[in-house]
Amino acid sequence: QVQLVESGGGLVQTGGSLRLACVASGRTFSSYAMGWFRQAPGKERWFVAAITWSGGNTYYADSVKGRFTISRDNAKNTVYLQMNSLKPEDTAVYYCAARFAPSGAYYSSNTYYRANEYAYWGQGTQVTVSS
Repeated sequence: QVQLVESGGGLVQTGGSLRLACVASGRTFSSYAMGWFRQAPGKERWFVAAITWSGGNTYYADSVKGRFTISRDNAKNTVYLQMNSLKPEDTAVYYCAARFAPSGAYYSSNTYYRANEYAYWGQGTQVTVSS
């Protein structure tokens, strides 16, 4: 089991920034790829960003490229999502997710975008961007 706890959400004005953090516990963090997803009211959960176990590869939704940055610190069992130039359409609950993807294992890049590839999820943190 992997437990994930997100933090850092809040209310920000358009153009502002927030940094989300997700702390993992329970298993070897460096054996897991990490992802961020978001879900707005009445909508499906959508992929935002993902990062491989080493941080060597990152993936982003087109809607956040150039504005959001995912990173990780394996020594702290933490993955981050730096969000800049926020827009009202970024308003959602943001979820951290983990999938077992250790060094030496190959996974097609498109699998990182799929929510059903992630076995563990946090409880979510609300991000609200006011116009």
